[in-house]
Amino acid sequence: MATGRSSFSPQLLILILAAAVVAGLFLLPKGVVKPKEGKGEAARDAAATSAPNGGGPNTNGSKTEASSGPVPASQGVTAQQQPHTMASAEQRKGLNTLVARYRTAQGAAKLTVATDLAKQYQSVQRFDSAGYYYEQVAQAKPGEQAWKRAADQYFEAYSFAATEERAKMLGGKARELYEKVLKQNPQNLDAKTNLGMALMASENPVQGIMMLREVLAADPKNEKALYNLGILALQSNQPDKAVERFEELAKVNPKNVNGLFYLGVSLAQSGKKEQARQTFQKVKSLSNDPGLLTSVNEELQKL
Repeated sequence: MATGRSSFSPQLLILILAAAVVAGLFLLPKGVVKPKEGKGEAARDAAATSAPNGGGPNTNGSKTEASSGPVPASQGVTAQQQPHTMASAEQRKGLNTLVARYRTAQGAAKLTVATDLAKQYQSVQRFDSAGYYYEQVAQAKPGEQAWKRAADQYFEAYSFAATEERAKMLGGKARELYEKVLKQNPQNLDAKTNLGMALMASENPVQGIMMLREVLAADPKNEKALYNLGILALQSNQPDKAVERFEELAKVNPKNVNGLFYLGVSLAQSGKKEQARQTFQKVKSLSNDPGLLTSVNEELQKL
């Protein structure tokens, strides 16, 4: 990720979509391990209390909170299917008030409300809805950063997709917007890396891997690209290759606990149990996140 928030979005650890290169299977790294990191390293798995639909102009004429994008991304999705979503009754009331204001606002005022809506949806982790409103702003005032704000939110939603159908829809939207970013600036490596990962839910996942390799060619120390290529190597049953990626990541950032955790997993799958044990112990010395430590202890027990 090299650029953007801190180093890279920790939820990619457990929920980013991947495809086995040969089989083209829809997989989740969650099937490998389940460390619970995330914004604030808090309870991503808390049951959602949000309304059944996401944000965005209501496309079905109902009086509930509208659904996101031109496609109702959250419509019909249960709380269990979007565990990243958290919104109290008071927050939902505030969001509905803003949605009503958005529908009647005009000109610059409408863009201001759209930005407010995007920020509010982002704060309650309704990322597809946040992406929709940021996209409305970008359409009115296009530019590299405007498109990227929208793309990043759809990518965030994509990384939490609980079904293949949602992953394909949200991944497709993220790809569409990242392509606009790269049209403005082909050297935006963060956008290029996320586009590469979003391609994992497309008809051509190999193109995504090639894109990640292009990022590393331009920036050999890019943490996000190294990390994601390591995850993809694990998903395609190439633990030795994953070890190479995560070892390189550890050289770039020895305190990257996410990368170290998966280095331990990769070493264990490669049969290097003592090295894996030492790596997991290092993770424990660097992190106090209870979810991650639980996963580390589970992996240690397997050894």
